[in-house]
Amino acid sequence: MRQPASRLALYLNLIRWDRPAGWLLLLWPTLSALWIAARGFPGWHLLLVFTLGTVLMRSAGCCVNDVADRDFDRHVKRTAGRPVTTGAVTVPEALLLGATLAALAFALVLTTNATTIAWSFVALAVTLAYPYAKRWVSMPQAVLGVAFSFGIPMAFSAVLGSQSVSLGAMAASVPPLAWLLLLGNLFWVLAYDTEYAMVDRDDDLRLGMKTSAITLGTRDVSTVMASYVVYLSIWALALVQYGVSAIFYIAFIPALAQVLWHYRLIRGRSRDGCFRAFRLNHWLGFTVFAGIAASYAVA
Repeated sequence: MRQPASRLALYLNLIRWDRPAGWLLLLWPTLSALWIAARGFPGWHLLLVFTLGTVLMRSAGCCVNDVADRDFDRHVKRTAGRPVTTGAVTVPEALLLGATLAALAFALVLTTNATTIAWSFVALAVTLAYPYAKRWVSMPQAVLGVAFSFGIPMAFSAVLGSQSVSLGAMAASVPPLAWLLLLGNLFWVLAYDTEYAMVDRDDDLRLGMKTSAITLGTRDVSTVMASYVVYLSIWALALVQYGVSAIFYIAFIPALAQVLWHYRLIRGRSRDGCFRAFRLNHWLGFTVFAGIAASYAVA
């Protein structure tokens, strides 16, 4: 008979509970969008909904990803020990856990408004598509970029949306600014997930997987650095006339310092350096969010 404690440990391992960097990468741009849409603190209700929802959906995404990649992961040193890959957690178990977590996240969305609920189905579709993009798309990080950035339009919808479910209401709930911020954030995802892909490049080449690190080849480092600059530039220019104060732009000093530190870590393309760079990225997102939150706090 299986021991409950051991099953719990396996499930926590499956959703990467001990590696919060993944959900923090989702959380900071989402919270930034909430603060921007509300022009300040969005209230405890939305803060709770989007914080818990981010953790739940990232965890659900891990379940789907590990099921989709189980036949590949066993051939990659970094992922060979994942519970689904080893068979410690069965495919039905993983899918049931993922569905349960997604349902809990959806229950949180139900406390917002109709337009946000409608947008959540689009977000779910993109999340489910990503694990399979690595088989067909030469730059699957672009698909991940949309998935990891979709909290931005949903945050705007939660603040500005209505109880109407028409296409017009959905469009009105997400202003052009939100899509511009999503575009900028997509470049950040491209930067940090390319760093992540650089860790497994040799294994992915052997398995025939498609990643940005493989597609870019020797242009990987330069593209990562350019993507960081594009991300910060888009956010800086987009928010010039949206009520942020000079504090937001002062925050770009430590943000750019972190970008330079990432260059030092990845320029040699070592596995350890690239993986460390990836894991440090949530501090860059936090720095941008802190600048936004502080900017509205003193306005």
